[in-house]
Amino acid sequence: MGNFINIGIPSKGRLKKDVLKIFKKKGLKLISERGKRDLIGSIKNKDNIKILYLHAREIIERLGDNSLDIGFSGYDLLAESKVATQNKIQVLKKYNFGRANLVIAVPDKWIDVQTVADLEEISFEFKDKKNKRLRVATKYPNLSRQFLYSKGVTQFQLVKSLGSTEVAPFTGTAEVITDITSSGATLKANNLRILQDGQILKSQGCLMISKLSIKKQGIKKIINLLSN
Repeated sequence: MGNFINIGIPSKGRLKKDVLKIFKKKGLKLISERGKRDLIGSIKNKDNIKILYLHAREIIERLGDNSLDIGFSGYDLLAESKVATQNKIQVLKKYNFGRANLVIAVPDKWIDVQTVADLEEISFEFKDKKNKRLRVATKYPNLSRQFLYSKGVTQFQLVKSLGSTEVAPFTGTAEVITDITSSGATLKANNLRILQDGQILKSQGCLMISKLSIKKQGIKKIINLLSN
């Protein structure tokens, strides 16, 4: 990475807007030669810093392989990443923005399923009566698997979600979902209900650093500016 300090900022969404407010508040003017859609930028009068606009998941990956020094992303994405990746990243600050919960939700019509224990019973019914496993659509397979196993639910099959996870029960690709939500409104709009004990993880926007970059020249100064 040379002598540059590489900082990753989410390339889109509410998280990007909130992160950009931090830079503005600190008097750090972000510059992009080709306009707002440019994926590479800099900070005015900070010649040793490069800004890279990346998907929030990619920021975690790049912090893990040290191709980024500093990055802003969601805690949920860090927790979902491989343990080896997590061990290479340090959370410097948790912000009050980007707050959301990773939850498990079932169709409203499943009136007898209120808790994860009820879900366990349903999963055995699927196995015994239908000879198949309960399907769970998710973009968070690691966290979902850990949570379900910890609750004693073992008879399930994870289905990778590539789009809007909340529609999976109605397209027939899964019976249950785990998804990140800030208000639950989208789940309700799709006739889904969060289980009473179905909170898997609390998430929020975070400032993170690659542990290999902690002693890099000039890094402490920019960290102190961004985190205080």
